[in-house]
Amino acid sequence: MSSEKKFYSFLSDGVSFRSTDAAWSRLIYAPLCGPDGNSIKSAITPLLSGDIKLDKGKYITRPASREDLRQPVRNFFMSVEGRGVAGIGDAADASVSVEIGQLWHKQVRSFPALGLATETLTFVPVSAETLELTRVTVKNISDQVVAFTPTAAIPIFGRALANKHDHEHVTALLHRIDVCADGVCVTPTMLFNEEGHKQGKNTYYVFGADGEGAAPQGAFPTIEACCGESGTLDRPEAVMQNLPLRKLSEPELQGREAMGALRFARVSLKPGAVKEFIIAAGIGASCDDGVAAFTRFKTSAAFDKALEANKTFWAGKTSSILFEDGDPDFDAWMRWVTLQPVLRRIFGCSFLPDHDYGKGGKGWRDIWQDLLSLILIEPESVRDQLLNNFAGIRIDGSNATIIGQKPGEFMADRNAITRVWMDHGAWPFLTTLLYINQSGDTDLLFEKAPYFADLQASRTFEKNTAWTPAYGSQLKGRKDGVYYGTVLEHILVQNLVPFFNVGEHNITRLESADWNDGLDMAFKRGESVAFMSFYAGNLLSIAELLEITAQARNLKTITVAAELKLLFDTLSSPVNYDNIAEKKFRLFDEYFKAVQPELSGDTCELDIAAVVSDLRAKGAWMSAHIRKQEKVSVPADAGAFTWFNGYYDNQGERVEGFKAGRVWMTLTGQVFPVMHGIANAEDTHEIIKSVRKFLKDKDLGGFRLNTDFGVKTHLALGRAFGFAFGTKENGAVFSHMAVMYGYALYKQGFAREGFEVLRSLYDMSMAPGKAFIYPGVPEYFDGTGRGMYHFLTGSASWYVLTLLTQAYGVRGEGGDLILSPKLVAEEFSASGEAAVTCQFAGKAVRVVYVNPKKKDAGAYRIEAVQLNGCDADVVPHAPAEVRLSRALLAAALAPAEIKVFLTNM
Repeated sequence: MSSEKKFYSFLSDGVSFRSTDAAWSRLIYAPLCGPDGNSIKSAITPLLSGDIKLDKGKYITRPASREDLRQPVRNFFMSVEGRGVAGIGDAADASVSVEIGQLWHKQVRSFPALGLATETLTFVPVSAETLELTRVTVKNISDQVVAFTPTAAIPIFGRALANKHDHEHVTALLHRIDVCADGVCVTPTMLFNEEGHKQGKNTYYVFGADGEGAAPQGAFPTIEACCGESGTLDRPEAVMQNLPLRKLSEPELQGREAMGALRFARVSLKPGAVKEFIIAAGIGASCDDGVAAFTRFKTSAAFDKALEANKTFWAGKTSSILFEDGDPDFDAWMRWVTLQPVLRRIFGCSFLPDHDYGKGGKGWRDIWQDLLSLILIEPESVRDQLLNNFAGIRIDGSNATIIGQKPGEFMADRNAITRVWMDHGAWPFLTTLLYINQSGDTDLLFEKAPYFADLQASRTFEKNTAWTPAYGSQLKGRKDGVYYGTVLEHILVQNLVPFFNVGEHNITRLESADWNDGLDMAFKRGESVAFMSFYAGNLLSIAELLEITAQARNLKTITVAAELKLLFDTLSSPVNYDNIAEKKFRLFDEYFKAVQPELSGDTCELDIAAVVSDLRAKGAWMSAHIRKQEKVSVPADAGAFTWFNGYYDNQGERVEGFKAGRVWMTLTGQVFPVMHGIANAEDTHEIIKSVRKFLKDKDLGGFRLNTDFGVKTHLALGRAFGFAFGTKENGAVFSHMAVMYGYALYKQGFAREGFEVLRSLYDMSMAPGKAFIYPGVPEYFDGTGRGMYHFLTGSASWYVLTLLTQAYGVRGEGGDLILSPKLVAEEFSASGEAAVTCQFAGKAVRVVYVNPKKKDAGAYRIEAVQLNGCDADVVPHAPAEVRLSRALLAAALAPAEIKVFLTNM
């Protein structure tokens, strides 16, 4: 870490923080929200800009993209007699600081020229009300009486995200504005949509009261009435000229841009005295509904009670996994990383200023990866979600890409574009395997779910012309209506289809893109070595899981759709895996024709031993093929470097290597061969050397997603290479792939190298004068080291997963607990201890590693294990790995403490 001044400092509670520098950035923001996706979602900056909304169709304030954060949104003006006017949203000076916790935001500032100071605290209640609450506390810091007129000011957008640019003025004409005792209500007459207008059913409001519950004197209910012809939102005429309240005529009031500008009674404060004001911005079924909601919070006592409930709720979300190492700042930072997957379940990939491309809903890849951290916290709670998600899989191995808020609600694509991401089939098994290992619940494999059905067929090569909306979204069998297959069958479909769906190099087709959405222009000839590696690993792991499950349950056969036998070619009609045409014929001409437009409804019994053998043969062939064909070697000034090619482009050309005097290399192409054991130890050493040489940024310290290809565009591969180098998917330090690289290194025993990768992201996020973000891991860091697209990133789940299950080595295996630490010397405290609290077997478990000599991973072994102070009955797996049975933990008193004593190897 740099010795420069920190951008923020954590407070004594080990999670909240304070910053005096953040207010100088107009672009930094924090999220605020209620407990689920049906609650208010807000973004708030140090100067209280941002936005407030419920969903894509209901924005209380104007939708804010990144540069919109420079405009005021929440303001509170004080017109001081004889001294002037100031607002809490005014440009920052040295007096402004913020304190932020989970999930609340406090701005503190002073106005010495006015003799006043303010504290502005904002949060969203965790109860059912759909509103955001703010309390402004004004204090007289002078030695004289100060008299001022207060005006709260929040513009009310009151319509859909789309109307920010689409019919923005026309939709304002729909506004019906009312001034009531508590403030301003806006009820649009219609939801404007040229494909079909609908009756307006919601009321947007800004209400206010002083700390004792007294209502404002009145309001300036339109932007015109508040700002006038010459004013602006940060210097409105009504405030600057201290205009009197007046009742507007109907033509002045209706069909206008609304304004929640609430004028309160004149206040006179003695030295040291304070006055509080409570402001709510919300949405309800009617003005009366909004008033009823606001009434529950309109006094300081009620506000405080709701704030405590908020703090308690969010503390419960991030205290289930607590890390304790030699760096308290890192442990506090991890509390925010642990929160990020929760935020993703609420926000999806939308509704924060950087994430202005989303329209709500959750992406396929997102839901499976966000469940990783939830499984670690409370695996029993995710079973239904897992089962429900499998219903989004098509029988061709593809899937719906958007998952709605309701169970069983799927959409083919948020933008109604026919496309397939080839990596989507890989993630469900990874997540399911983690669930089974943490819980021991193999019953899930034999639960049944339907398949998703729509117009798309044969992985977009064909359309199912027999399908209509009336058919529904569940695939039918010709015999018995909707067909239900086991979860295991769904997993097999998703991982077998990519084996046969290959391009001209016998590598799995890239299709519309893989994990890297920016590789979206190689549908015809593109191939992904990276994710073929993932599928190879999955096939081998499925075989192992099935074999272990069959032994434990005394199973000899599994039941699958009769047509699926075509994909188990070794059981009936073998395919030559080296023959691309044979593989494609089996998939497109035999399997797809057999299962589309409907299944027969017949099932068959397959011998488990034969299935396991088939899966292993396929996984082994893929691994060997990649090792033989895809290694890249290039000369360099420090010697030869070797790694794996990750892709082929739409011209059938290998992407990685040495081209026109430049090294072309991707991090993705290395991660999955390492993670899934395709790269052996020697290969991994070479990959580490090459990544450090070509992908590690020497100034920023992070690992880039790719080298600079030196092209303005690469239309044969994807849009990513039209981005400036160092941004987004073109060579940024992309946190998600970097964390997965760290995970892969830990998994293969390269603990020191894995630690280097994980800590590089922490160091970058904390870098003074560069990162400009609050605690947590962003989607990526740009070429200057600035954190971008903060909070809503799948890298957070992977960071928690990697740190807990790999570095601390606390993970499940078949429902038992494995302890396999790979902590390096720096992660132990001065006394030689490192600890983690997590959830396992339905109870809190605190694992303490005692390493008095602070040896590095690989240099220590486990000498003894104690459970609640007594020697524990453990099964050694390796010098630094033991197993504790689930039964042993279940019988232990909660919370359970496991002490692991480490000694020299």
